[in-house]
Amino acid sequence: MLPSPVRAILRRLNENGHDAYAVGGCVRDQLLCRAPADWDIATSARPEQVMELFAGHCIPTGLQHGTVTVRQEHQSFEVTTFRADGNYSDHRHPDAVQFSDDLREDLARRDFTIGAMAMDDSGSITDLYGGQEDLRRRVIRCVGEADCRFDEDALRIMRALRFASVLDFTVEPETAAAIRRGREQLRHIAAERIRAEMDQLLCGVAAERVLLEFPEVIGVFLPEMLGTVGLDQRNPHHCFDVWEHTARAVSSVPPVPLLRWTMLFHDLGKSVCFTVDAQGTGHFYGHGKISCRMAAEAMRRLKFEGAARERITLLVDWHDRDIPRTRKSLRRALHALGEEALWQLLEVKRADNLAQAPEYRGVQEEIDRAAEIVRELLAEDACFSLKQLAVNGRDMMALGLTGAAVGAMLDHLLHLVLDEQLPNERSALLSWVQGKIKSR
Repeated sequence: MLPSPVRAILRRLNENGHDAYAVGGCVRDQLLCRAPADWDIATSARPEQVMELFAGHCIPTGLQHGTVTVRQEHQSFEVTTFRADGNYSDHRHPDAVQFSDDLREDLARRDFTIGAMAMDDSGSITDLYGGQEDLRRRVIRCVGEADCRFDEDALRIMRALRFASVLDFTVEPETAAAIRRGREQLRHIAAERIRAEMDQLLCGVAAERVLLEFPEVIGVFLPEMLGTVGLDQRNPHHCFDVWEHTARAVSSVPPVPLLRWTMLFHDLGKSVCFTVDAQGTGHFYGHGKISCRMAAEAMRRLKFEGAARERITLLVDWHDRDIPRTRKSLRRALHALGEEALWQLLEVKRADNLAQAPEYRGVQEEIDRAAEIVRELLAEDACFSLKQLAVNGRDMMALGLTGAAVGAMLDHLLHLVLDEQLPNERSALLSWVQGKIKSR
């Protein structure tokens, strides 16, 4: 069950009188028949002893915490001395660590039972907290007192939800209660760490269920969405409240972080602009623009990178716009958005509709038709940008145009081509410009 470089490290340590085990997530993943992303090794050897045993093949990456990175067969493995952690005054990192000779102390400091197991070089499992049983039951449960685990490191709250989503596990009731009790401690956690956990949570197979079970936790760092929880849309297109619609839309789009964040944000503004007409029907006029502004502010707080922030706000802004299923309209959409963003927008629209009332699934056929037209346009190499236009600025200057008139004429020609009033052919475009100049 252990890869050969891991066995080699364990045996080298064992042969020199040290206990050593593969620990944590790699053991969990092996038992779940998943390929571990990495292998962590815990040992009774002190860091300086590890450095001596693997001289020339290791890097002192975290000596203060007992960690040495060992290179074996062109791969890197973190080897960390057994330890017991001190107090966590910042609710994230231990103030001090104490090295130990006892595996039991090392496993006791870990967060969840399914990650508090160790495997020796023979494949034998040390499981002191029922991790294998919790894997069988598909449960996320804290090691020891849940409140203490989350008080030590508040990021564990997000890790619990992430594991529940990615593994499709349920959160054990006392652990879930402790998550809700301790959720305000997430304010101690760096925005980048919150976002990284959410990237994985949102892309998990059980993202919809986890979002619906823990909205008050998500609301600590995304307070804009709290107003959507339980908000009855009172509209025939919607059989779910806004938050359930949102969660369903998240799970209906491909599991790509950018798209799933888009669906999480796409209806934030509905809580602000909800109105009811004389017939009792709910409306959300202008919610796309409002959602766009709220999403931009949320992403600023969560420190999204600029390119992702711009693309998500673009998709949120366009998610509710009707694009007629015509060549002209879709060429204009390609011009406004670009090819990649338009394909993403169609995925967003598809997911938005799949989270609406089943009676309106006919919209899927309209989206299919739009996608078919886009494919046709791209196969034809249809012009939808200035760089594809058959003429350029030099051509305009050769005809006598100067300054701002050059750009204005090219832009006008592009829109004539987009509207299929002119073919994107050099001779036709030059002839039209010449005629325009003469008429002036």
